[in-house]
Amino acid sequence: MDKDPLKKIISVRFRSDGKIYEFYTGNFVLNRGDKVIVETRKGMELGTVCSQPRLRNASMPNRPLNKIFRLAAPEDVKQKEKNERIEEEAMQFCKEQLISKEIPMNLISVELSFDRSRLIFFYISQMRVDFRELVKDLAQKFQTHVEMRQIGTRDLAGMLGGIGHCGRQLCCSLFLSDFDPISIRMAKEQDLSLNPGKISGICGRLMCCLAYEYDTYLEMKKNSRGNNEGKE
Repeated sequence: MDKDPLKKIISVRFRSDGKIYEFYTGNFVLNRGDKVIVETRKGMELGTVCSQPRLRNASMPNRPLNKIFRLAAPEDVKQKEKNERIEEEAMQFCKEQLISKEIPMNLISVELSFDRSRLIFFYISQMRVDFRELVKDLAQKFQTHVEMRQIGTRDLAGMLGGIGHCGRQLCCSLFLSDFDPISIRMAKEQDLSLNPGKISGICGRLMCCLAYEYDTYLEMKKNSRGNNEGKE
């Protein structure tokens, strides 16, 4: 295990019920509840530390992590609170526009970047939607760049959250950031029931966790077949 103190990691949430992301602590001494500024794919964001620092070990996924950029100042926290109020206002305004313009889409959530340079509206729809006029109205109202993003059922489950068959919070709402392909073969190889109600998540798709131990089961069966052939 790497004993370098700069390789310590902490978990950060950007929303009270949102996903958990990991970052290197760098030279900062952090504790649960601290507010920090970090660099993400969306730009700089303010998050809350939700774990104690710990060393990264070999069992953790081998993916690059960013460092904590800096500790959040009181004015950063105020800006975040104002952003959340703008998100609520944008959510309500957009819903009103959808009704008045009779646009067939369901608005799920709204996210405003920390620097207020981008306002993203997440929605689901069963048909192609022309929202050009809606985007113009939203951009004029909130004076920022507006994006409309259509999401699928798995993304929806991740945003809304919930409890899985295991009794724990949904993986997609807790830590999964990418959805790997899941097949019925994964359930067969693990000798699981093929009852759709038992191997499907609340999104109606095959559960993401079917992939967690799939490779291990394949290796175990491969070794078992090799041992049996050796005995013959």
